[in-house]
Amino acid sequence: MTNQELVAQYGPRESMDYDFVIVGGGPAGLSAAIKAKQLASGAGLEISVCVLEKGSEIGAHILSGAVMDPKALTELLPNWQELGAPLNTLVTQDQFLFLTKDNSLEVPDWLLPTCFKNEGNYIVSLANVTRWLGQQAENLGVDIFPGFPAAEILYNEAGAVCGVITGSMGLDKEGQPTDQFQLGMELRAKYTLFAEGSRGHLGKQLIARYSLNADADPQSYAIGIKELWEVKPSQSKPGLVVHTAGWPLENDTYGGSFLYHLGENKVAVGLVVGLSYKNPYLSPFEEFQRYKLHPKIRRTFEGGKRLAYGARSLTAGGLNSLPKMVFPGGALIGCDAGFLNASRIKGSHAAIKTGMLAAQAAVAALQENRSGDELAAYPQAFKKSWLYTELNQARNFKPWMSKGLYLGTLMVGLEQKVLGGKMPWTLHLKHADHECLEPAAQHQPIDYPKPDGKLSFDRLSSVFISNANHAENQPSHLVIKDAAIPVNFNLKIYDGPEQRYCPAGVYEYVQENGKARLQINAQNCVHCKTCDIKDPSQNIMWVTPEGGGGPNYAEM
Repeated sequence: MTNQELVAQYGPRESMDYDFVIVGGGPAGLSAAIKAKQLASGAGLEISVCVLEKGSEIGAHILSGAVMDPKALTELLPNWQELGAPLNTLVTQDQFLFLTKDNSLEVPDWLLPTCFKNEGNYIVSLANVTRWLGQQAENLGVDIFPGFPAAEILYNEAGAVCGVITGSMGLDKEGQPTDQFQLGMELRAKYTLFAEGSRGHLGKQLIARYSLNADADPQSYAIGIKELWEVKPSQSKPGLVVHTAGWPLENDTYGGSFLYHLGENKVAVGLVVGLSYKNPYLSPFEEFQRYKLHPKIRRTFEGGKRLAYGARSLTAGGLNSLPKMVFPGGALIGCDAGFLNASRIKGSHAAIKTGMLAAQAAVAALQENRSGDELAAYPQAFKKSWLYTELNQARNFKPWMSKGLYLGTLMVGLEQKVLGGKMPWTLHLKHADHECLEPAAQHQPIDYPKPDGKLSFDRLSSVFISNANHAENQPSHLVIKDAAIPVNFNLKIYDGPEQRYCPAGVYEYVQENGKARLQINAQNCVHCKTCDIKDPSQNIMWVTPEGGGGPNYAEM
């Protein structure tokens, strides 16, 4: 049934009114909620704020490396240490390695640009930091609704955003109501802030509706694949941060790895692969598994135990790919817009800062009895902030690295180490990631080693420890626009790249009566959004599943 038919039969929808509705319970959304409550309290103003989170709990869908710069957090909550923020492992040492298949070369500390140095930063579980931020928001009176995805945008008669509609519950695979059916609610707001993370489902719609990217470079993404390990005490070095470039990726493929030593003998390890890669046979998941087999890397994990697995896209285009951040009735914050600093491999501090800046603009608008207009003060404040300065200094990082490892490294070193980020030129990205994939006939298949079950693993055993779960009898949240394209275009020209770029085994081509068919195992999905980004025909659309579905990350 269509939404209109559901409303006609089961409506009208219940509705709730708020001053601010925030879509997404990550660092950006929660920081916006906290800042709004702080500002309102300081001004003697009573405001209502709600945060919608599609995960089963705050932090369930949060995955990041992560090394965290506490600068923005200190601005938001100066007493975060007293409040028990889970920033416990201070970085004590940085290593940057260039890998070949069998060897490694460590870059001397004096040669490292500032962007690769982490003095004063913390190795964290961003999922745990986010849970703590959720507690701080609730203490201030913010309403937080986990398990309630925002599925649709509400517009008023003037075309301004005036809230969102949560997803309906209890639909079967064909979209028909079951005995457990519950119609989604309307949450109406004077201003709605979208903090869905990278490649946000609603953020993508807003960018298209209001042409927010008309003056921006094409956005560029990467996929980050991560595991959490418990290693032998002899291999645990709390505070050590290791980054690598080079093998296993080819020199023309953007990417690199991270290896972060937390306390309690735990190590976070991952590989980031730019989604502008050309070879349709490349599998980011398989590249990550063989990375752990490198002689320099494997010694950390031998005799250890893998605890968790997950994957997530990164919005990595930088300053020149930022869309316009505001539109009538709301704003994009955090990675929904794309504030990640790819050169520093950090985005949580940027997410917190943009959440604060948007909240300041929104509260000021309420004080002036405004609603539903563009929060022009938000992008103006961003332009005057330390975050803009930081991103401006790194604006050429992704364009340079897209030109290859060697030239990119040389030029990034020149710009950051020699020129201190004050370069008189600006480079631009020209192609969206899905446009970069080349036909299979131009490439050779990659022979990946079989998983050994000790250091390297298969997809399904990995998905199992991501705790991914979706109700089996629900509509697929992976929508194929044209059912003929996967076989007639993707399989025929690119040899079915979706079965390789997906890190969760969602897509597979099966034979039926001598003909190929794309099978979608949506229950495996970890919500990384790679398919929505990399599909060469842009025929796959990720939409929100039933509330609470997806991964459940404990410490990622």
